[in-house]
Amino acid sequence: MHFYRLVSWGVCQRGVAACDHKQTPKAVGQSAVATSHYEATRVGIEVIKAGGNAVDAAIAVGYALAVVHPCCGNLGGGGFMTLRLSDDTNRFINFRETAPLAATPTLYQDSEGEVIKGLSTDSYLAVAVPGTVAGLEYARKAYGSGQLTRQQLIAPAQKLANDGFVLTGPEQKLLTRELKNNQNSEVVDIFIQEGKAIEVGDRLVQPELGETLSLLAKNGASTFYEGEIAQKIVEASQQHNGILTLEDFKTYQVQDIDPLTCNYRGFTILTSPPPGGGPVLCQMLNIVEGFPISQVEYYSAQHLHQMLSAMLFAYRDRNLYFGDPTFVEVPTARILSKAYAKELRSKIPKDRALELAEELSLEQKGKNTTHFSVVDKEGNAVSVTYTINTLFGAGVIAPGTGFFLNNEMDDFTAKVGTANTYGLVQGSVNSIEPGKQPLSSMAPTIVLDASNEIALVTGSPGGSTIPTTIFQIITNLVDFNLSPDRAVNQPRIHYQGSPNTVLTEPFALPGDTFVDLWNYGYRVSPSIHWGAAMSIARKDKKLQAIKDFRRQQAEARAVDD
Repeated sequence: MHFYRLVSWGVCQRGVAACDHKQTPKAVGQSAVATSHYEATRVGIEVIKAGGNAVDAAIAVGYALAVVHPCCGNLGGGGFMTLRLSDDTNRFINFRETAPLAATPTLYQDSEGEVIKGLSTDSYLAVAVPGTVAGLEYARKAYGSGQLTRQQLIAPAQKLANDGFVLTGPEQKLLTRELKNNQNSEVVDIFIQEGKAIEVGDRLVQPELGETLSLLAKNGASTFYEGEIAQKIVEASQQHNGILTLEDFKTYQVQDIDPLTCNYRGFTILTSPPPGGGPVLCQMLNIVEGFPISQVEYYSAQHLHQMLSAMLFAYRDRNLYFGDPTFVEVPTARILSKAYAKELRSKIPKDRALELAEELSLEQKGKNTTHFSVVDKEGNAVSVTYTINTLFGAGVIAPGTGFFLNNEMDDFTAKVGTANTYGLVQGSVNSIEPGKQPLSSMAPTIVLDASNEIALVTGSPGGSTIPTTIFQIITNLVDFNLSPDRAVNQPRIHYQGSPNTVLTEPFALPGDTFVDLWNYGYRVSPSIHWGAAMSIARKDKKLQAIKDFRRQQAEARAVDD
């Protein structure tokens, strides 16, 4: 019999079961939408009801989140979209940000070769060329239903920007905490009223963002990459010691390629290829596939030791070997081979932690990204993760645009041996080069069962914890046969080797497991910063939309129409 320790924090003080009543009663149906904000979920459901397909709904959700979730939803960032179409076509749309053409490997180092603190995170120099608008528009043209126009898909976001939406407690708290010391005049004008932060219950109106959305609805992506919006961003960048140019925007390209595919105990995993976090996910699954983890006690030290060892090896290889495949040769096939997984498994001690000795040395690489999932009644599935990197990105808004710009340049290796915001100390293969995409942990994922039917659509924000979050959800479902909502809302752990600390959610571990892990040699520390894996699973021939309760304002809904 397995022991299941339920999560006990935040809005779910009495465990996942106690949270079920908070889930929308319309969480099961033929079509489903799960996002990090109830307004965005409502928009997606309305598009489905209006005759749009899952791609149409995802586009409308992407624009809506740019309004109601400004910390993380974005026009000024980029991301990934994994698609499973009703005709069994699998595609991956890469609209990750790219380094400006004037970028250099030593961009963030001083004359002595030391990294200048804050330069890759808190300035216009931190901004990579955004890809979201190009990605959403590409997806609409290539895979949308054609039943709804671009104007119809952007209109709900325009309304939310122009008419405003009422701030809940978590939203107000986040805005107040993160923006109270912001000095950017555009940020102050939008989010500060008469010298003080907006309050709970206030209506957040964003007219400049509304105007930007109006331009996009009318003119499409061209206005963002070759027109008025690009000009505003470039002008602001050049006025504040940035290096963005109109040529950077004009030459930006979306990639439409095959997703990374791997297999786990009869299930097919569709996820992000390099530079995304999919290889980390697949390598962890490959390693634990050789262990009978379903036969050990859930959340016992033995169970977690095998999971943590897989995490350590996967992050070691990520940081040593992975980068933008357009610029570097990535040994994906070798690293994701079953033979290599078997070799790594043989190195895992039975009852002690792997030592971070020379053979495991890391040359090395929250709540600051957002993920949403959509499936329609025809069987089209869309998994999207997009980001501006840290909360509110670089903390700057170009005058007249209304949206935050990313600080994605921090995901590059500023200097080998120096950690980025997520503690990842990455290698030279991820060094800064003009037009290059930085490594990402984002891994929008679709899981197919043995009958080739959609079993799960998932993904998460959370920086470097993204692959480990999805890893645990999949093993919870496949190995321990948890219900989809419990699989998503179980407590989580994370281990990337550097820093050499196992992170857990507060109160996640049974007392004996906590002690046993320390005896194994692990150093365990609680963390409150975890992403929300807004997911959709198939249940009894219908779709179940799953809310991750780590995001209070999130909502998951399903409809039969």
